[in-house]
Formats: sequence, C-alpha cells, structure tokens
Amino acid sequence: MSEEYDLIDDTGHEIDGDEWESIDVTETEADRIAGRQDRAFDEFRKRIKDSEGFKVDASVFDDATYAALYKLVQDGYLDALGGPISTGKEANVFVALAGPRSRKVVDDEDVALKVYRISASDFRDMRDYLEGDPRFHDIRGDKKSVVLAWTRKEFANLERAKAAGVRVPTPIAVERNALVMELIGKEVDRAHRLTEVHIENPETAYEVIREYMRRLYRAGLVHGDLSEYNILVYEGELVIIDVGQATTVHHPNADDFLQRDCRNVSTFFTKQGASADPDALYEYITES
Repeated sequence: MSEEYDLIDDTGHEIDGDEWESIDVTETEADRIAGRQDRAFDEFRKRIKDSEGFKVDASVFDDATYAALYKLVQDGYLDALGGPISTGKEANVFVALAGPRSRKVVDDEDVALKVYRISASDFRDMRDYLEGDPRFHDIRGDKKSVVLAWTRKEFANLERAKAAGVRVPTPIAVERNALVMELIGKEVDRAHRLTEVHIENPETAYEVIREYMRRLYRAGLVHGDLSEYNILVYEGELVIIDVGQATTVHHPNADDFLQRDCRNVSTFFTKQGASADPDALYEYITES
C-alpha cells in the first residue's frame, strides 16, 4: 500500500446538523410510476429483469424499485446499469454508467448504484440504529418504511461526512430505496477492503482513520459499525463506506456504538503493528 495518506482539510468543525430534521418516506414519484404501469416503464422493467447483472436479483425487486431505477435514468443520473459489485443481506451494489447529472458531480464514466431490498428477510438490526435517532421518530415500523428511511439516512450521512472532511463515496442522488454514489475504483480494477491488503505503514493508516473518526464525531455522527471490512483502499487512499447505520451523537446508544468502533479499529491496527489503544482512541475522538 502506498504511504501517501493526505488528509482532507478539516472544515467540518462547525457543521450544522440535521439530527432534528424528520426524514420523509411518504409516497415518491417512483411509487406513482409503478402504479401507472405505462408502456415505457414496462419496457424498461423487462430490460432490467432480462439483463445478466440483475437477472439473479429480479425476484427480490418490487415494481417500485424498478420504477426508482427508471426515474434515476429519466432524471439523468444513470445511462445504463451494469453488473453487481457486491451482494449483501440487505442491499446489492452495482456498477452503472453515469448519466450527465452524475458526471457533473464526480467527473467519471461510472458510478455505484446501491439498491436496498424491500423484501430482505430481516431488518431487526436496522431498528437498533433507527430507534432513538430523532430524525426517525415519525417512521413506522413496517419493513418498507424502515428501508426507505435507511436509504435516505445513508445519503444524508454521506453528505455530512463529506462536508466534514471524511473521505467517503460522494453521494449523488437518492430515489426511494436506490442510492447513486461515487464508484471507488473501477469495474475492472476494484477497490479492496482494508482486510484484503498488505498495509505498508499501519501507523500512518491508523492516524488517518483515527482522524476521520474524530471528524465524524465533530460533525455529530458515529459510524456505529466501523472495522477493516468497511474501509476501502484504492490508489493509496483510505475510504470509509457503509455509513447507513451511522447515528447522530444524540442517539441513546451512540456512546456504546463509538466505543465498539474504537475497539474494532484498535484491535485491527494493533494486529498490523500499530500502536493503537481503544481507550486512547476514544479520548482522542471525543476531546473538545
């Protein structure tokens, strides 16, 4: 791994939070498109279902999910959909050809498309992060509402993290349960998780992640599931991903989540030869 870990300027110290702003998960344009079932949408849905990249997942996407993808194409965020990058229990990530509106944001031909599955089998873990977050006090407990709220929450968290100087995928657009963001790496040259690479300078890498955790905290966020499995490495740069579960510091379990993050990060980097202590990391992050 390269030893170049330049930190972004710390501009996030006085960021206004959105922690008291409710997230709206009422009917979207995608729901209305799915309800109309016009010919153009039907043809689009058939193409997606028949494509190789989506064929294995067609059975778990409902009509409104296809309508969300359709609207992202119509709005100029996507030009074409490609194959899967990763498959998870709650969401799949695909590579997509960037539309003109996306290219203005990331200046790249490809973007990442993250699709949360409404029909995923178990979202009980999500509720642990949603319950107590003041942004979600009006969210119903049904699966659809939880998933739509979670998707918008990830978009909002990415925006806040980026503004705070944390290297995360740049958020581009969100529609229902579909999130468009910067693709880290290339389709033929994928980024690797931190656990998959040899770290040439673990002390420097640890300092970067430590600083990112502090910047998140100063911006009012705790990642809540940070480990070597959701930190990407690409061209010598460290990128934090999977911020959907990140909570505000006002969440009743935020401190427990932060201490767990500190233990996970410290344990990994200690094994790599860095001097990392969870208590010292916690103090560094939370010091005023």
